[in-house]
Amino acid sequence: MSAPKNDTLLRALLRQPTPYTPVWVMRQAGRYLPEYNATRKRAGSFLALAKNPDLATEVTLQPLARFNLDAAILFSDILTVPDAMGLGLYFVEGEGPKFERPLRDEAAIRQLVVPEINASLGYVLDAVKQIRQALANKVPLIGFSGSPYTLACYMIEGSGSADFRTIKSMLYARPDLLHHVLDINTRAVIAYLNAQIEAGAQAVMVFDTWGGSLADAAYREFSLDYLRRVIAGLHREWNGQPVPNIVFTKGGGLWLEDIAAIGCNAVGLDWTVNLSAARQRVGSQVALQGNLDPAVLFSTPAAITAQVDAVLRQYGQGPGHVFNLGHGISQFTPPEHVGVLVDAVHHLSRTSR
Repeated sequence: MSAPKNDTLLRALLRQPTPYTPVWVMRQAGRYLPEYNATRKRAGSFLALAKNPDLATEVTLQPLARFNLDAAILFSDILTVPDAMGLGLYFVEGEGPKFERPLRDEAAIRQLVVPEINASLGYVLDAVKQIRQALANKVPLIGFSGSPYTLACYMIEGSGSADFRTIKSMLYARPDLLHHVLDINTRAVIAYLNAQIEAGAQAVMVFDTWGGSLADAAYREFSLDYLRRVIAGLHREWNGQPVPNIVFTKGGGLWLEDIAAIGCNAVGLDWTVNLSAARQRVGSQVALQGNLDPAVLFSTPAAITAQVDAVLRQYGQGPGHVFNLGHGISQFTPPEHVGVLVDAVHHLSRTSR
């Protein structure tokens, strides 16, 4: 298989020179787009949309029809993995994801097994194949998974949480149980991401959304060590092409050097981190992805352009930068402002080289 016609994202993740800074947006196929909302309404629910490869392909491609983005990202959800483990994922409008059978006792935890990926998550792999075909190798496709710890947060809490009281109680009182969950999750995440790569994903990202809520020692033991295992288990190339990976711990700027040392190709950064300082801290070890504050997109086109310029200047000259938001795009973002962002990244990064 040949590289995509526009391979700037892959080259940047591998710290190779690019003619401009590539840009994509976390959650770029989402509720800020009216066409996404129309497709989701047609599907009947978020889960029905995610589990239908035709519709998942449709919404994955929607932002690329509007904006000159440098990558597509698979439309799915991080919680497909625990759903495949039999925890009973469902969504409540306005409240987000919940599980019917959260892991609340030792017996349930001991019964947890790594799902058979092709059997239980075949709909995701079918979507990857369809999206790759529909993209016709114009831009690369990014696959993704939640991190072992972030998945465990939902699996144990049963939903999102303000304080993660249940999982943190287990972490301190019964670390052996949490380590068991994390071991199963790690093996599942490796198998899931490798299956996505085999189906056609050309880069993969691990979202460690809740790792940043941990104390320092707990982060290292319960999140970072398992991220290291995931990265060590991933395909680094497929069909003769390198498959770079990105690790993103929201709130993880404190541990930047430690994340960079686990062997990943790129580290995603939220908007609290100064890119210039981050580059000095990690040198040429990894590429960096980020890190515009998503709230900037609520402002004016002139302000968006100025803030894009500031992020690009912070990173400075040289390879290894993928422009992105510091977290997922808000559903309240005016779509035309994303166009301003993408055009500004391309124009300003070309003129500064």
